[in-house]
This record gives sequence, C-alpha cells and structure tokens, in this order.
Amino acid sequence: MTTGRWREDGVRVIPGDRLDANTAQTPGMERAAAINAARVGAQKIWAGTVKIAPDAKTGAHHHGDLESVIYVLRGRARMRWGDALEFVAEAGPGDFIFVPPFVPHQEINAAADEPLECVLMRSGGEAVVVNLDIEPVEKPEAVAWVDPIHRRP
Repeated sequence: MTTGRWREDGVRVIPGDRLDANTAQTPGMERAAAINAARVGAQKIWAGTVKIAPDAKTGAHHHGDLESVIYVLRGRARMRWGDALEFVAEAGPGDFIFVPPFVPHQEINAAADEPLECVLMRSGGEAVVVNLDIEPVEKPEAVAWVDPIHRRP
C-alpha cells in the first residue's frame, strides 16, 4: 500500500479564512486566491473569491487566453462586455457566468445596499488580469442567454 504518497500530494482543503489577497487585482473589486499553482501546485485551474462593494464597479479588463466561470453567491452581478462594453446581462444568487478568453468585461454590483460576493474559477493555474482603458458606451444592449437546446426567454 502506497498511502504515504497521497498525504502530501493528495486532496487539499483550503479554509475560507485563509485565502490569499496577493493575486492580480482590478480596481473596484477584491480578489482572493484559494487554488493556484503557488498554493497547491494547480496547473490547469485557478479558483478564488471576488467581492464588490455596494453600487461599485470594476475597471474594464480581460484574462488573456483563460476561460473564467463566476458563480454568484450573494448580490446582483451586472456584467458588461465588448470592445466598448456595449453589451450587458445580469445574474443573481445561484447563477453562473461564463467569460471566454480575451473578452473585455466589467463587473458591476447592481445593488446599492449589499455587497456582491462570487466564487471565481479560471482555466489556468496562474492569475492573468489585463486591465484595459476603455471608454464605455452610454447605453449597452441587453443580451439574454440562449443556447442550442433551450428556447429564447
């Protein structure tokens, strides 16, 4: 039996109060890493949390060639994306948000009275954040999610 090998190289539990804020940041939000290459040796995923204060928004940014998934825990997320942040959609608790590689985007806390709290996962072991200087359009176009197997709402 080779159980000793898995003691140090097996499952890792990262307590929620021991996340690492020393990760790439974007103005307007607080990211904290739970899983990454430095902390647990992850090569293909990054995971952590993000918090945005009530009625606040982040700067425009993208995450290079990484795919991102955001799971909304609390609050209301308003996502803007596009070359001029010309598209918009909202998500609430229990909703997932997918951000493809290189897509310029901005997270906005749509609630004026509560923080937005999310779990964030990315397809690489390192945090990649490219902050952008974008002049957003004044009124973005609302986009409803439609996939190949569900009808338009």
